[in-house]
Amino acid sequence: MYPSVKKVVPNEDQTLTVTFDNGEEGILDLKPHLDFGVFRKISDYDSFRRVRVAFDTIEWDCGVDLDPEFVYAKCRIIART
Repeated sequence: MYPSVKKVVPNEDQTLTVTFDNGEEGILDLKPHLDFGVFRKISDYDSFRRVRVAFDTIEWDCGVDLDPEFVYAKCRIIART
């Protein structure tokens, strides 16, 4: 089972700082995905910064969401408590 997202903070470089319920914190770089499919909806920073935690993962107010397993697998862990 994967950890749940507890906090998400958008960064100006179109990465997200993500905190998980297991105490880990990581950086999720979405830049490689922003030119494809539904991710185009969040390619401008004004849309990108409207990210929030929903249930155990991440979503945007425009309807884009991420699979929680993807979020954890793609995060570069930067801290563990």
